[in-house]
Amino acid sequence: MPTLKVNGRKVTVAEDVYLLEACRAAEVEVPTLCNFDGLEPWGGCRLCVVDMSLARWDDDWFKMVTACNHPVEEGMTVITDSERVLATRRVVLDLLLARCPETPLIQQLAREHGIEETSYELNPEPTDCILCGLCTRVCDHIGVSAIASTARGWGREIAPPFNEPPPDCIGCLACAEICPTDHIKFTNSNIRRTIWGKEFEMLRDPKTGEAVITRAQAEHFAARSGVPKSYFETSDRSKRLEIAKTFEKLQVVK
Repeated sequence: MPTLKVNGRKVTVAEDVYLLEACRAAEVEVPTLCNFDGLEPWGGCRLCVVDMSLARWDDDWFKMVTACNHPVEEGMTVITDSERVLATRRVVLDLLLARCPETPLIQQLAREHGIEETSYELNPEPTDCILCGLCTRVCDHIGVSAIASTARGWGREIAPPFNEPPPDCIGCLACAEICPTDHIKFTNSNIRRTIWGKEFEMLRDPKTGEAVITRAQAEHFAARSGVPKSYFETSDRSKRLEIAKTFEKLQVVK
């Protein structure tokens, strides 16, 4: 298990972790917008940059890396608040504030780094999408790939093919739930769900009547897992009730 220093604090971590986890183990906060446990790190937002040096390097030589996808190494020294690291984060946030001037999360992070207003030209069509890629990556991870990054420059966005209701979308809401700025909108009811302009039939628990999952989602998960579709149609509440009934039937024999 490698031991390294983060801002002067020694910390020992597992062999296969990245610098971001080591920083957290050292109780050092490093901002990030595109990292999510369970997804392969990408380093796309560039907000988690840190300075690092290895024991075999000259004492005054540091390399700037993204903490979320750079592996730890024995004897490594990490500095998360050097002037050039903070300057780099300010540039990233300055650009994000120009793209998303009305997004509360970006406004907050910018203020924390001393930025009240962007120094760049404002996006003529402000958006809450920061192009972090979390939505497309989780969609790919689920095995659907219904949305992707399209266009360039100010017009770059996350969208389904040809901006039409995506045929492969299963209405699972993973993209909306993972979005750090709540940019992806949807509507929900006990009957139907709508996202990306596509409507989905909701399956309801046969016992409680509550909406549980879309039909497309249940069929997709059943096909990938081999678990009967009826399992996904049952709410967590019903499953807990069934478990409770099973325990009630158990008799303790003295």
